Amino acid sequence: MIEFSESFGPFESFESFDGTAVSWRRLGSGQPVVMVHGSGGGLHSWQPVAEVLQDRFELWLPARRGYAPSGPGRSPKRFADEVGDLKALIERIGRPVHLVGMSYGATVALHATASGLPVRSLVLWEPPLYAAGEELAPVLAEFEELTARGERRLADRLLAEKVARVPAALLDLMDAGEPDDTEPAEVPGWFRDLESMAADSVDVERWSAVSVPTLLMRGADTWQPMPATLDRLAAVLPHVTYTTFPGQMHFAPSVVPEAVAAEITRFLPRS
Repeated sequence: MIEFSESFGPFESFESFDGTAVSWRRLGSGQPVVMVHGSGGGLHSWQPVAEVLQDRFELWLPARRGYAPSGPGRSPKRFADEVGDLKALIERIGRPVHLVGMSYGATVALHATASGLPVRSLVLWEPPLYAAGEELAPVLAEFEELTARGERRLADRLLAEKVARVPAALLDLMDAGEPDDTEPAEVPGWFRDLESMAADSVDVERWSAVSVPTLLMRGADTWQPMPATLDRLAAVLPHVTYTTFPGQMHFAPSVVPEAVAAEITRFLPRS
């Protein structure tokens, strides 16, 4: 089970547009920054980076629908549902925000900005835009079957291989780890995230409509097809700053949070 650190502050909740309970944490002061977590995440996901940024910005950290303590939301989920949740949160904030997204959360942030939400600037960490479309339908079905049977190890490998596209050598290292016999809180969230991705498109050109200043970040050692996909995204975004982190992969926000926070701080205006 995911533990929520009380030292990081309590969470609050509101009802989104369809009645789904959405929980969030707020900390710091300054310009409002909404930080959207990725798949398998939750309120804890941005914590290492947020602890560095909280002296400079007012941070809003929602738990996306499907991830405790937020509600599961309706099924099948679509990216429009998460845009609706962000719209409701930004209305509570009451002013335009800087939007920061990690992995799947970065794809949510792109959808939210393209939909016309009041976003001043955009920060994206490795959105997996290649993982979309009908080819994910059988992955979704197999993931549902494996989790229903309690085959957590096989379900995790399926996600790593077919969605994250983790290289074979890293998959073998993952298989060599200790088995996890618990039922983690992220299963409903992962399932609904797969629903959204399976209904989405791999078309990168559409993001040329995102006109706000954008910081695009990735690890220099992140495996393909992420680098090639982000290169294509950088080429179509009108106002982009593209940064790589030497020696890092997809998990850099947790591994080197100070470096990630420093890059975000350099990019975002203070007023």
